[in-house]
Amino acid sequence: MDSKQVAEYWERNAEAWTKHSRAGFDNYRDALNTPAFLAMLPPVSGLLGLDIGCGDGSNTRHVARRGARMSAVDIAPTFVRHAQVVEAEDILNIDYRIGDAADLPFEDMSFDFATAFMCLMDMPDQRKALQEVARVLRPGGFLQFSILHPCFVPPHRKVLRDANGKKYAVELAGYFQKIDGRIDKWWFETLPAEERVKVEPFQTPRFHRTLSEWVEMICSAGLVIECFVEPSASDEVAAAEPVVADTQIVPLSLLVRARKPT
Repeated sequence: MDSKQVAEYWERNAEAWTKHSRAGFDNYRDALNTPAFLAMLPPVSGLLGLDIGCGDGSNTRHVARRGARMSAVDIAPTFVRHAQVVEAEDILNIDYRIGDAADLPFEDMSFDFATAFMCLMDMPDQRKALQEVARVLRPGGFLQFSILHPCFVPPHRKVLRDANGKKYAVELAGYFQKIDGRIDKWWFETLPAEERVKVEPFQTPRFHRTLSEWVEMICSAGLVIECFVEPSASDEVAAAEPVVADTQIVPLSLLVRARKPT
């Protein structure tokens, strides 16, 4: 599967994804992943930043509100359109463009940092995407990204519940199975049944790599890993958003920060 085919899937997902995430159904993002990502993010005020795989721009705007001057790209035109509409209504001077992470439309050494929220695992050529990030970063700049955790979200993952419905374990298999474009079909877990009948489930291409493969690709791009974070819901967050309680057993996502040497 190539980038053009991946773009077609995400373009079909984009309208419903934007609607449902803005309605509050992307609980893992809002309750756990984005807060953890922002807590890990170094100071960016006054820096030039690039958000890769920006979707409808929600997370790009979080970073921009920290004082960064942001550009952003996504492979799906509908996502970019929705992001631009919000930008026109609430200006943060974000430059949104349609673009492929494996062929970024920017000059060498254009940015002080780059972010990529939960998107690199959905790209067919992750190695090229990481090389492209390294190309557009200035010396000393960093990339911070989040992905589905390679160890704990392998090709087979099933959350196990006790008789009371409480999550107590996660069943995992297929870690070493290389997945190149498997289509996963799903809705946001908290989307009500009456909403599910109105739209088709998301169809997301999956490109699973092991943790060691990720480390090798990052290092081969010339970046130096400096931080890993594995978000886990606190008791308070798990009580408020029970859907994320499985992250108290094993993490769902992995956050990585890597830097381009000076």
